[in-house]
Amino acid sequence: MTDATTPPDVLAHVFDVDQQTFEADVLQASLTTPVLVDFWASWCEPCKTLGPMLEKLAAEYNGAFRLGKVDVDSQQELAGMFGIKSIPTVVLVKDGQVLDGFAGALPEGQLREFLSRHVQPLEAPEAAATEVAAETPEQAINRLQQAIATAPDKPELKLELALALMQGGRTEAAEVELTALPANLATDARAQRLRSALDLAHALKDAPELAELQQRVQADASDWAARDQLGVRLLQQGDAEAGLEQFLTILQKAREWNDGQAKKRLLAAFATLDDAELVGRYRRRMASMLF
Repeated sequence: MTDATTPPDVLAHVFDVDQQTFEADVLQASLTTPVLVDFWASWCEPCKTLGPMLEKLAAEYNGAFRLGKVDVDSQQELAGMFGIKSIPTVVLVKDGQVLDGFAGALPEGQLREFLSRHVQPLEAPEAAATEVAAETPEQAINRLQQAIATAPDKPELKLELALALMQGGRTEAAEVELTALPANLATDARAQRLRSALDLAHALKDAPELAELQQRVQADASDWAARDQLGVRLLQQGDAEAGLEQFLTILQKAREWNDGQAKKRLLAAFATLDDAELVGRYRRRMASMLF
């Protein structure tokens, strides 16, 4: 259980879970940020070892995942939902589903290995990042290409290059660099965001222009392919809310269309948008349709 003595950097990423808050704070929240759920009890000695390590890693990962704490004594029904038979038990919830988990107090090295399979730490903003942001995409591309030529053994530079290429509209080159990244960087939060942006860009290959797509949807409201491409067009042209509405309509009326593509589009859009309020609002609407 978190309390007033818990350091602020931990409190920002750790929270208590009960039956009433589980859907919003775990299921819905996991649509954008993975949630690690720790089932524990005050009398459990291994829990006293595992809990502080999980809290330390939550702070270190800086929001890449959130840690939800479930006291099995006070939340027996919630523990029963997960079939908890021993504690501590930890499960990772992502996109509204249990993705992985383990039982027992793992040593820190194994905890880090477990987390590395699913999430990567988020770096705190630095002054240098602001300076780079002031560059034009072409300036950033040239700078990074020169840096890579000087230090080819630094793959993180290639991730930065992929991001700069995407920002400069060079999607094919960005995808080449992204595909070539080593496994440890392929799951980086920035790489995942770039992958989502590329997925959306691919959706517009050979797609009609905005006006034609709008006419097609107006003529046939169940033209899901046109509505899907219209949503992506609107996103790419800066009308994010209107774009998200198209995907929600498909999700509501034809959830299974094209192997559940509306949900995939929404998740990709959430990953690329910087408007936290807008993302939160549409994430909740999406969750209400799915659960």
